Amino acid sequence: MKVIKHSGHVVPFDIEKLRLSLQKSGAPPALIEESLTQIQNQMYEGITTKQIYKMAFAILKKASNGNAARYNLRSALQMLGPAGFFFEKFIARLYTAEGFKTKTNLILQGKCVSHEVDVLLKKENLISMIECKFHSSREGSSDVKVPMYILSRFNDLKVKQHNLFSNHETINSCIIVTNNRFTKDAENFANCSGISLLSWDYPRDNSIKNKIDKGALYPITCLTTLSMVEKEKLLILDQILVKDLTYDSNNLHKIGLSDNRVRNVLKEASQICKLI
Repeated sequence: MKVIKHSGHVVPFDIEKLRLSLQKSGAPPALIEESLTQIQNQMYEGITTKQIYKMAFAILKKASNGNAARYNLRSALQMLGPAGFFFEKFIARLYTAEGFKTKTNLILQGKCVSHEVDVLLKKENLISMIECKFHSSREGSSDVKVPMYILSRFNDLKVKQHNLFSNHETINSCIIVTNNRFTKDAENFANCSGISLLSWDYPRDNSIKNKIDKGALYPITCLTTLSMVEKEKLLILDQILVKDLTYDSNNLHKIGLSDNRVRNVLKEASQICKLI
């Protein structure tokens, strides 16, 4: 059976790929097999992968909000837009969890011109600049022009000292991050030029997806028990991670949720982070 991808390409249906995505949601084996059976019974020639995703999400949500939320992770990252400001803060939180000091949204003077830097990282004596490339749709990818352009910005900044985490520091390395993917040419150019890349699935063993799952660092936009408006209110309050709600739920009250809804959100938060 043929299915239509987000890109418009027509490809054979891959049941093992769907099974893997369901497994990554944390769903138990019995629910995975039940989901696959239900989806296959409703499929038809030319169905879109978006429709398959919606069916799978609905089945998971009926069984467990936590499983549905983890299955919804990639879409949740897209909800950190449209401008990408909250995506930058989210990326900073991923690195903070790995022991880095971080700063976001700085203007630094290079040798020739000034530059806006999305995120700065520091661990020991190494300071890295991060440029975030946010895509509001799944079809977007970052091509070779992105690392070529950012390399010139990095070269302009690294030759000067700056007041960063302390006085008179220099930027040593450059990382480009996207919520989607890089083209192969972009990967090749970055590797050749000494620039690090981080995307949804790259590097293979340390991608955004890997970092999120490893530290249970799910964005607040994963939650299925909140409306988009409520999620936006939480983001404005700097409530970036689901995990933080399990330690302090005050922001849920601040946005006007009832005690009963707060309990439901916290239950889902615990399920997402696998605390229950």
